[in-house]
Amino acid sequence: MPATLAERGRDAAAAAAIALLLGIPMIGLTTVDQGGALRVQTRWPWLAVFVIAVFCGRWLLRYGLDRLRTRRTRARSDSTGTAARPAPGGRLPGALAWLTFGISLALPLVFSDNRYVIDTATTVLIYVMLGWGLNVVVGLAGLLDMGHAAFYAVGAYAYALLSTRFGWGFWEALPVAALIAAVFGLAVGWPSLRLRGDYLAIVTLGFGEIIRVVLLNGAEFSGGPNGISQIPRPSFFGLPFAPPGEAPTFAAFFGLEFSPMHRILFLYYVILMLALLTNALVLRLRRLPIGRAWEAMREDEIACRALGMNVTHIKLSAFALGAVLGGVAGVFFAARQGFISPESFTFNESAIILAIVVLGGMGSQFGVVLASLVLVLLPEIGRDFAEYRMLLFGAAMILIMIWRPGGILAQREPTLRLAAKDRRV
Repeated sequence: MPATLAERGRDAAAAAAIALLLGIPMIGLTTVDQGGALRVQTRWPWLAVFVIAVFCGRWLLRYGLDRLRTRRTRARSDSTGTAARPAPGGRLPGALAWLTFGISLALPLVFSDNRYVIDTATTVLIYVMLGWGLNVVVGLAGLLDMGHAAFYAVGAYAYALLSTRFGWGFWEALPVAALIAAVFGLAVGWPSLRLRGDYLAIVTLGFGEIIRVVLLNGAEFSGGPNGISQIPRPSFFGLPFAPPGEAPTFAAFFGLEFSPMHRILFLYYVILMLALLTNALVLRLRRLPIGRAWEAMREDEIACRALGMNVTHIKLSAFALGAVLGGVAGVFFAARQGFISPESFTFNESAIILAIVVLGGMGSQFGVVLASLVLVLLPEIGRDFAEYRMLLFGAAMILIMIWRPGGILAQREPTLRLAAKDRRV
């Protein structure tokens, strides 16, 4: 049944309370230099705006989900036959999705001269892609993977080696690096087919550490602890983002004054395009038989075996797709940074990606976006309290898991549900 007004208010108040606890040290307080000494300065108006925005946003989100659930319930009750229909709450209302898409497109135009904002938004999109890749394995298939950073590293190093040693371009190396990451996904999935829960988590954790140690000690091909530098950056259909010279450049071709922001903006739109394609792919797969098989295995693997489903192929497909998406994110990360080293792919990265999936709500596409914003933006806001940032971050996650154990947008209902009109026997 749809939530009442009081229930929506309590839910929004709980979200606002969490925002208040997170915002006091990160938004409400800041440090300023006064005569050579640091002083704490308050910013309560900004904190109040933040809390009110969270309250209103959560209330509107709950209201939109309730309306969507009611509409789909009525559609099922009015149906004249049996059909597979989207489950209620499986996707956000179209207006909110289009609003998010519009903000993503307009962000570089509004902040075209602010590199910090664009770089932060690009980082958020990288973690969104990583979260969506792990969401296939953890949120849909129910396989606890704690070594997702390994596929991230495989994609990054595959592109770095293909570009620096063989002269491959970004778009040429992208599918090959994704295929290499898929092979590694099958390599970790095959020996762990009979494992579940904590045992599978230990295996994937060990796999992630093996990849990192191999990269750290393989100086012949990975550069060891020094990493790989001078990785080529993507170009605009062969036009480099460089100062005018003898060769045609992006600025000269379009008659623009050269600016380093051209490359920053281009990279943002590249990762945005990759993220949108990832989202479309995952949403489409969730409605296909393989997606429904993932969700069935998540709920009860023994029942799937009893029904004759090939659990081996289901698990391997989930690991392979998650690895492909992680590898694509790694390719972009290497191209954006121009330098990679094993220290960029530690267990901490895997923990952050897993936290994004759990905090956002396992199985929820938009929940991954919200959790990525929380886990990337809040530490950026709290840089003034660098010594206590991770302590506050951990405490905030504990509180969120206590108050919202299913995540910000919990989505455990099946993507498709069989709807049938009541019949008299």
